[in-house]
Amino acid sequence: MMPTKEQITEWFKSLQDNICSALEKEDGKSKFAEDNWEREEGGGGRTRIIQDGDVIEKGGVLFSAVHGEVPDFLSKENAETTGSKDTFYATGVSIVIHPSNPMVPIIHMNVRYFEMSNGVWWFGGGIDLTPHYVVEEDATFFHQSLKNACQKHNANYYSDFKKWADDYFFITHRKETRGVGGIFFDRVTKSENVTKDQLFAFVQEIGNTFAPTYTKLMNKNKTLPYSEKNKQWQLLRRGRYVEFNLVYDRGTKFGLETNGRVESILMSLPKNAGWDYNFIPERSSPEEKTLSFLKKGIEWA
Repeated sequence: MMPTKEQITEWFKSLQDNICSALEKEDGKSKFAEDNWEREEGGGGRTRIIQDGDVIEKGGVLFSAVHGEVPDFLSKENAETTGSKDTFYATGVSIVIHPSNPMVPIIHMNVRYFEMSNGVWWFGGGIDLTPHYVVEEDATFFHQSLKNACQKHNANYYSDFKKWADDYFFITHRKETRGVGGIFFDRVTKSENVTKDQLFAFVQEIGNTFAPTYTKLMNKNKTLPYSEKNKQWQLLRRGRYVEFNLVYDRGTKFGLETNGRVESILMSLPKNAGWDYNFIPERSSPEEKTLSFLKKGIEWA
């Protein structure tokens, strides 16, 4: 039986609960504060923010379910839109975690569902890792976890969605990827071989992969020593993260153009970031090595 938007919404709520619990347990100090909000045009969400923890400097796990008249920019993008009376419903969970220790990577995940009153619907999402310092062992573990999840559902998902992530999480004006990538998929709908319930099961698989994968990386790296130089590099890499999210990220654009809650939309930005003029890392340094990995097409798994 095809899942309804109500069933999908309830599952996303439970995903938010489960991920928040896992992150609080691994952080060991800070707890999420919940901020409920309503959207004037319809719907709302639960923004949960964690700050100043033992591992997490700032992070958010957001649930939203919004609805209303299809905005103009979506009408222009979708030939299926029949007119101004079309309405939409969108729900999902978005996560960004900025750790204190520069040896712990930034992580992002989004899983979402969208439908219109004319019958058009799709799933989208993605999960990617942005290390301040690329550790090949960690990148391989991360990608292998995603590959394992994808292959439970379709033999082509990992390779297809990894390439999509390489292309999507690319900072064009810097000519570098945001991190070591992951997977990304958007507007995926039923086809000859895939049903709605199968796609939902895949999205659930990806959502459930987040907590065990990231908490393992937190645990492995959270006690590693670091210097002031490492912290300064962290600020610069966070600056790149900000550039991507404000210039290219579709979720940011969708939220702002549908009159979403600004504080929740910009939750993805770090507490502190930096921009040194024309910074060039020392030759053969860990910073230079990290930059060498910020390119498309690396086969991690």
